[in-house]
Amino acid sequence: MKLSRKGILLAVLQLAIVGSLAAKYAIDRARFPRVWAQTVAYDPDLPIRGRYLSVRLRVDADRVYGASQPPKSIQGNFWGDMRDVYLYAENGHLVASSAPQPTGLSVTRWRARNGDMVAALSEPVAYFLPEHAVDPSRRQQGEELWVEVTVPKKGPPRPIRLAVKRGDKFTPLEIK
Repeated sequence: MKLSRKGILLAVLQLAIVGSLAAKYAIDRARFPRVWAQTVAYDPDLPIRGRYLSVRLRVDADRVYGASQPPKSIQGNFWGDMRDVYLYAENGHLVASSAPQPTGLSVTRWRARNGDMVAALSEPVAYFLPEHAVDPSRRQQGEELWVEVTVPKKGPPRPIRLAVKRGDKFTPLEIK
């Protein structure tokens, strides 16, 4: 086989792999539920892989923690009250429920500055940004960053798009 034919065959194989992955995600978006989740953002740039926004998703963890209070020994330690969970969408919210065995997904909780208990996924999800896009995690006072995610049966949520919530107004972002 000529070298040019091998190169073309390799290119076709790579396109088939990438195409099958894109098709899988497109089918998952149509098949699995989608919800908007509030975020806790950090680390908007990784030089090795390009620009991305790494966000931790807030979840409704009432079924995980109930009305219990976090142990006093973990004040300021976000990882001290971590629990394995299953995730699902319920009434437009990202909800966590306790898992009897490790799932690869865990939530943690802490007390926010305003005194509220906040629960979020322990592992962040990455939303990749175009090279010259403005960092959407830098918000003005009173604005919250939200992300729309697909919630698969297994594995972490997959981000689709971002939005800003200010008061009751919810505005999806056009990132270019």
